[in-house]
Amino acid sequence: MDTVDTEKRSWTMAQVKSSGIKSTEQALIQIMRRHGVTGWRRNYKLFGAPDFVFPKGRVAVFVDGCIWHGHATRCRIPATNLDH
Repeated sequence: MDTVDTEKRSWTMAQVKSSGIKSTEQALIQIMRRHGVTGWRRNYKLFGAPDFVFPKGRVAVFVDGCIWHGHATRCRIPATNLDH
């Protein structure tokens, strides 16, 4: 059971900011370069802070790493709220 209300939890999670290029994003950059994909930008000023933006195609790409998807060896499982 969560010890804070939904609004407080939402605010807390919104404060988690990424920093630097993570391994998943780096892998995507290598794949795009290998296949000649061009026109992408990083740190593009756009609502939601996408990881990659293709301005001409009006496409935003969000890269979710292991922390959000529960990678077996890299994700830190919380000590509480395990039943969810």
